[in-house]
Amino acid sequence: MTLPRQRNLTEQAATTAIDTACRLLRLPSIRNEFADIADRAVKDQMTYRGFLAELLMAECDDRGRRRSERRIKAAGFPRDKSLRAFDFDANPNIDPAVINTLASCEWIKKSQPLCLIGDSGTGKSHMLIALGTEAAMQGYRVRYTLATKLVNELVEAADEKQLNKTIARYGRVDLLCIDELGYMELDRHGAELLFQVLTEREEKNSVAIASNESFGGWTKTFTDPRLCAAIVDRLTFNGTIIETGTDSYRLASTRARTEAPAKAG
Repeated sequence: MTLPRQRNLTEQAATTAIDTACRLLRLPSIRNEFADIADRAVKDQMTYRGFLAELLMAECDDRGRRRSERRIKAAGFPRDKSLRAFDFDANPNIDPAVINTLASCEWIKKSQPLCLIGDSGTGKSHMLIALGTEAAMQGYRVRYTLATKLVNELVEAADEKQLNKTIARYGRVDLLCIDELGYMELDRHGAELLFQVLTEREEKNSVAIASNESFGGWTKTFTDPRLCAAIVDRLTFNGTIIETGTDSYRLASTRARTEAPAKAG
């Protein structure tokens, strides 16, 4: 489809032509915003080049936002969590400076691991999801999964002769976030399959994990001591380890809310 070139269009005809062209060229942001930007250009006495730049930047910004939204959705996060929403004052074990450094995603660029270790309610899953979201917003391919869900998927893939394909799929993402590692004991077969995924990613792509067990307690999850040591090695080499502590700020927050009305009464 081609549009006839015309000069001296009326305002209405020009608006119709712009709308048609934007649909043809798949420029939804310009189509939606050109009228407002044009009015602002007249008011601010923009040059033609300035007006064109405003239009194109609006389209680029909106496309970037939509790409980020698609990457966040593809990551499979169970809920929305952001670094801005985290209460650092409630958990002094987590250093905001360290988190801000991680938010730059330089560790992902270097294919380094991240371990968040602490009891339930100390913010490790929040951090895992929030840092994964930051990575997705900065253009990285991210995948979130629970440890047991990942192992079950690998076992099913092995039964269906699809293991290599599944491991390769998990190996391609820039950041693999594994939550709740250490909550349940894994049999040797499941642990070996998880080890294959970690080996596939070693020094090529980053892994971030959240666990309620210290590394010394991982023998309850990975019952083979040598396999456990190899997995710990994969997840800590050149990596960052953050211990979120033992005091649940989530429980403390709940107690504070329930005790406040009682004191008021």
